[in-house]
Amino acid sequence: MSGVKRVVVTGMAGITSLGNDWPSIESAFRSNRSGIRYMHEWDRFAELNTRLGGPIDDFAVPKHWTRKQLRSMGRVSKLAVYAAERALADAGLLGDASIRDGRMGVACGSSTGSTDEIKAFGNMLLNSVADGLNANSYVRMMPHTTAANISIFFGLTGRLIPTSSACTSGSQGIGYAYEAIKFGRLPLMLAGGAEELCPTEAMVFDALYATSLKNDTPQSSPRPYDSGRDGLVIGEGAGILVLEELEHALARGATIHAEIVGFGSNADGQHTTKPEHTTMRRAMQLALEDAELAPAAIGYVNGHGTATEQGDVAETLATSNLFGARMPISSQKSFFGHTLGACGALESWFSIEMMNRDQYVHTLNLDQVDPACAELDYLRGEFRSMSNQYVMNNNFAFGGVNTSLIFRRWQ
Repeated sequence: MSGVKRVVVTGMAGITSLGNDWPSIESAFRSNRSGIRYMHEWDRFAELNTRLGGPIDDFAVPKHWTRKQLRSMGRVSKLAVYAAERALADAGLLGDASIRDGRMGVACGSSTGSTDEIKAFGNMLLNSVADGLNANSYVRMMPHTTAANISIFFGLTGRLIPTSSACTSGSQGIGYAYEAIKFGRLPLMLAGGAEELCPTEAMVFDALYATSLKNDTPQSSPRPYDSGRDGLVIGEGAGILVLEELEHALARGATIHAEIVGFGSNADGQHTTKPEHTTMRRAMQLALEDAELAPAAIGYVNGHGTATEQGDVAETLATSNLFGARMPISSQKSFFGHTLGACGALESWFSIEMMNRDQYVHTLNLDQVDPACAELDYLRGEFRSMSNQYVMNNNFAFGGVNTSLIFRRWQ
């Protein structure tokens, strides 16, 4: 295709329940340490069955952030802006005038805005009082609060693409940012997603009988692809990548972490919560077609791996059907829980780190693969040494949203 631009990753950062930099997170991976704990804060919700979550317990906003900057930010936006600031620093662009002249945009999302504000609006409807509501309440609650706050915090005047699509918010953010640069609309994008931990999100899955009830053994759950899994665990976090047009990155001497070569996204068009393996497979195929690659080129698939029966089975059927049983696959949700809007961005970050180091993290708690899952090369027990030119990251969301991203090793 003539005129299309190449897109590279020049900055990466995130925050999780296991740390906010790769060395800390990798250390936890290697020592099989999970970020899941018993949520005593949820004991007051008698009808909530799960008590498991993956919170960031020690997050504090940086001291240099001003009160004025913080007014419009709920927790989910604070996490997103924190990751964005670190990603810009990693790219050597923090404070650079070039990001404020229209050259940089933002594509970011979360499943929902901050729920404290939703609660305050609900209180108004239920009790006819406006306690806790102010001029910024909606801005903290709105679905595009992460993208808007990133744009305003850093003075970005390029495109703003909100991606509030549940578990694909982060991966759609990266995919749409990639397309904006690829087709020459602008040379720089901040892309990713975030999620704050809220008991309402646990209740969403509780009502579907899809949460883990291993409340007495938090470190033993979730268990993606395992025959002993009993559901997912909700986590929180944020991940942001700096995407850049290749020539722009080379001209300023940027460090290049990876190249994005493929993005596929489609919809099941069948059911809001029941995944379809045929359209999952098609999303991966669309990414391969975009990258002009054969399935054999992919060396590793970072699976969505939620530890729900329907999700695990559909995803592995789709993956095995396209790549065959040889394909190595693992899920980092086994360590963090399901970070919803953040997972696509965090798992893209991890995919690039693993590819660049030839060290691939296993799925925690995967003792015995569920025989209903398709035959694949499941990474278990410890890190796997592999050298790959291309890796794929897949995410799937409520509403039947499917995404697939392909990253190429930079040499």
